[in-house]
Amino acid sequence: MNREEELSKTSEYYRDLYEKERLKNADLTEKLVDAEAKVADLTYKMDKLRNSLVWKLIYPFRLAWSHTKNLFIRIRRYGSISNLKKKIQSKMIERRAYRSYGTLSMPTAEEIAAQKNTHFEKDIRFSILVPLYNTPEQFLREMIDSVVAQTYGKWELCLADGSDAEHAYVETVVRSYNDPRIKYERLSENLGISGNTNKCFDMATGDYIGLFDHDDILHPTALFEYMKVICEEGADYIYCDETTFSGKSIDHMITLHFKPDFAPDNLRANNYICHFSVFSKELVEECGTFRPEFDGSQDHDMILRLTSRARHIVHVPKILYYWRSHAGSVASDINAKSYAIDAAKNAVAAHLTACGFSGFKIESSRAFETIFRIRYALTATPLVSILIPNRDHEEDLRRCIESITDKTSYDNYEIIVIENNSETDSIKEYYETLAKHPKVKVVTYEGDFNYSAVNNFGAGYASGEYLVLLNNDTEVITRNWLEELLMYAQRDDVGAVGCMLYYPDYTIQHAGIVLGMGAHRTAGHSHYKMAKENLGYMGRLCYAQNVSAVTGACLMVRKTLFEEVGGLSEDLAVALNDVDFCLKLRRKGLLNVFTPFAELFHYESASRGTDVTEAASPDKAQRYERECELFRSRWKQELDRGDPYFNPNFSLDYSNYVLAGNPKSMLG
Repeated sequence: MNREEELSKTSEYYRDLYEKERLKNADLTEKLVDAEAKVADLTYKMDKLRNSLVWKLIYPFRLAWSHTKNLFIRIRRYGSISNLKKKIQSKMIERRAYRSYGTLSMPTAEEIAAQKNTHFEKDIRFSILVPLYNTPEQFLREMIDSVVAQTYGKWELCLADGSDAEHAYVETVVRSYNDPRIKYERLSENLGISGNTNKCFDMATGDYIGLFDHDDILHPTALFEYMKVICEEGADYIYCDETTFSGKSIDHMITLHFKPDFAPDNLRANNYICHFSVFSKELVEECGTFRPEFDGSQDHDMILRLTSRARHIVHVPKILYYWRSHAGSVASDINAKSYAIDAAKNAVAAHLTACGFSGFKIESSRAFETIFRIRYALTATPLVSILIPNRDHEEDLRRCIESITDKTSYDNYEIIVIENNSETDSIKEYYETLAKHPKVKVVTYEGDFNYSAVNNFGAGYASGEYLVLLNNDTEVITRNWLEELLMYAQRDDVGAVGCMLYYPDYTIQHAGIVLGMGAHRTAGHSHYKMAKENLGYMGRLCYAQNVSAVTGACLMVRKTLFEEVGGLSEDLAVALNDVDFCLKLRRKGLLNVFTPFAELFHYESASRGTDVTEAASPDKAQRYERECELFRSRWKQELDRGDPYFNPNFSLDYSNYVLAGNPKSMLG
């Protein structure tokens, strides 16, 4: 084929292609014209309807329907009318809190004078490190002013300025303060957040180091409060609660972040500590300064390293740090610094590797890109003994066992059904069926019902390295539930591990236990009755975390630990024996863990009924009161101290993180 024929064929090909596209466009144009005509017709009809007398007359009914529909949507979101009411009460309290934790929280002249005149037994100087980079003048002045206003005066402010030539005013502003406690260095180039901060380290001569962002604000009493815990408790790492704000006033708060005390599993999943981190200079000399390869999440990397070495970490449960949210800041949107997501994963991975873990996976959670689900590798596949106490209730037991055998992906387990005074023929027939199952055995406890004694008896028949206490009114949802529990229970620093339990309507029955919560001031369930879709306070339903206790309805523990603490306390026959057990583990210095990734249904107390109310059963209610009193007496110090994982700014009357206060007064 010659050149001319080639060109002819090519030309013909493109003419055909053009014609097809022209016809296609003509067809689309025709359809678009038809669609526009239909839209115009519908718009005309809608306008006619809206201008009609009938439409105007039914306006009140339409408005009522709209409110009713929105009400149903909110009830579904929060699980019940009661939860919706609590949410409204919570919002009212929160609005008041936004004011009381802002400018209204500033110390009076008398308080300032008293704090400035306070004599401490230790002579501590704080070095506050602030890397500067093109800081807006207003933000810069407010940051410096908040340090100058500190009621504890022994500090130095170390500023390393990597700003470009267009922001030369930064140096002018800083030098205008003419305060010898303010140290400033103009860098020849921007070294990045870690490099600039390390230059601040080079200037520091203080006993304790504080990390402060160039556009944020400190509460005037921050250093005074930190000085108190250094002197009273010997803290070598301190952090506080914080709030994000926008605009010109700290009263324009977006989020109040009330944190738990130090919780290593929380910190691995989520940099909840963040601001205002202060630590001894000796500690940073042990750990090293900032590492540039983690820029974007350099704070998380640093905090993980420091807290791993710290001897005494103290959380000050007061809002002493105001984190400014503006365009381009992480407080505004993590995607403004998308590299921070990868840096955060790398920081956690480096920490886990340093702690001796391998084969783990780190994934962003449904809550936030930098709140992580960590999948730890199982170091072995040990035998797990699942203990299920049972009396009658063949249907409940059958559903429970079949859900285990049909859905459980972990294969190395045994089921021990602990029979206790059953009377029905149906359950006896079912036991005969179970006797033929290779993974199930039925043992008989002949005494009166005592949940603790029954489980202790059953544990004696367990061959497994790990025990799972499991109620007969539960049903497995996630196939890998045993793996999710075991990945934490296998750790030497972990005691009990609990799972996420739902009611059949997918509202939350258990997501960890809070010490001191509830009318009896013994213990209560976190996020109780919240909808499954809820993220929880600051995303806490989306990651594994440390808690004071987990429910015995589904609890995994190493068998040797179970035996070391004497199993379940048999003087707590029905109530609070699981919380008591978890506190015994905590007393040994172990962590208890709740994971939302092992999920089961719990038809709570379906087999026995409730013990709480007199109307349900006077005898049961009286026994419950006796056991509550015994629990309060046994764990008085822990109850008085408060739950370390539940911030004291929250009310113990509510399970959904309502700020302390009187909600009724907020509703008029």
